[in-house]
Amino acid sequence: MTQRSNPEERLQTARPLRIVKNSIGDPLMKTTLFSTLCAILAVLMLSAVSAAKELPNAPSAEASEAGFYTESTSAAAVIAPKFVEKKNPIDMKFVSLAVVSTGSTFADSYTTLWARDNWLAGRKGVCNMEVESAYLYGVHPTVGRAYAVASVKSATTLFAAYYLRKHHSKLWSLPLIANSAISLQGVTQNMIECQ
Repeated sequence: MTQRSNPEERLQTARPLRIVKNSIGDPLMKTTLFSTLCAILAVLMLSAVSAAKELPNAPSAEASEAGFYTESTSAAAVIAPKFVEKKNPIDMKFVSLAVVSTGSTFADSYTTLWARDNWLAGRKGVCNMEVESAYLYGVHPTVGRAYAVASVKSATTLFAAYYLRKHHSKLWSLPLIANSAISLQGVTQNMIECQ
């Protein structure tokens, strides 16, 4: 008899099927991955927009900007007037970085509250207490304390960036970028461990 005609022999020689689970197929993993990618995309887009704002203007656009001319009062020499630009410390780049920094700080506080929710629900196997920033939020953070911490962090970084910008420091964006990076790291960690 051939293999085609004997079904019992075919069953004995057939290889067993292996079922492979894809970790990305998990709905929780998809949601976490999607949220993380959206946050990264938002930061990249806003930083590109704020960087594009610093590109030089066309010569026709520079003449219409707010500013004033000063002329020399000496009659002996004819000197071309000097253009003095009045720079406002709050521009589109400052506002966009402030929005990203403040938003990421409040997102960190919001996701930190998931640990408290897990603790109140008595869940085991997920984070149910604050470990990384317990000195700020407390071990089981309350809603008021979490948002008070976010408000103070945001206000402090905004004041530091404004002060540095007003006094013509080139490192004025450093407090905003550092706060955004720290907060987005906290959001990512909370989304991975506490959901």
